[in-house]
Amino acid sequence: MTTGRIAGFSDGVLAIIITIMVLELKVPEGVDLAALEPVLPVFLSYVLSFLYVGIYWNNHHHLMHACKRVDGRLLWANLHLLFWLSLIPFTTGWLGENRLASLPVALYGVVLFMAAVAYAILQSRVLRQSPADAPVRVAMQGDWKGRFSPVFYAMAVLVAFVLPWAACVIYVVVAIIWIVPDRRIETALENELDR
Repeated sequence: MTTGRIAGFSDGVLAIIITIMVLELKVPEGVDLAALEPVLPVFLSYVLSFLYVGIYWNNHHHLMHACKRVDGRLLWANLHLLFWLSLIPFTTGWLGENRLASLPVALYGVVLFMAAVAYAILQSRVLRQSPADAPVRVAMQGDWKGRFSPVFYAMAVLVAFVLPWAACVIYVVVAIIWIVPDRRIETALENELDR
C-alpha cells in the first residue's frame, strides 16, 4: 500500500469529523445578537475542536511525507489515532452543551490526551523506517511540543474537577502552541533531497 492511500483515507475521516461537528451547531431562534448567547458555548467548543482537528490534519500530512512504506503496524497506529480523533465531535458537543461542567471538560481532555499518545505512536512507527542519521529522525528528536502536550492534557483533566475553566484555558494554550507550523519535517525532507 502506498502512503497516498493511507493519507487519503485519513483526510476523508478528518473531513467527516469536521462535518459532524459543524452539523451539531444549531441555528439560533432569534435574529438579534442576544439570540447568539445560548449557542456561544457550543460555537466556542466547535472552534477549539476545529483547530485541533486542523492541527492533526496538518501534522499528519507532513508525517506521511516522511513515511517510506506502509505496513500493518503503521495502518493500526493510524487507525488508533483516527479512533481518538473521531471521538472529538462527541466530547465537543458534550462540552459545549454543558457550560464547563467538570466531567465533560475532563473527558474532552482525556480524548485530547489519547489522541496525542496515538499520534506519538504513529510518529515513532514512521520515524523507525528511517536510518538513525536521517535528517527527518534527527529533526524530530527535539519534539518538545509532542512530549509536553500529553502532560498538559493530563494536568487539565485533573484541574477540570476543581476549576473547569482553567482546564479549558490549558486546552486553548496547547492549541495556540500547535498553531505555529512545525517546519522540522518539511526542512528535513528538503535536506534529504539535497543529500
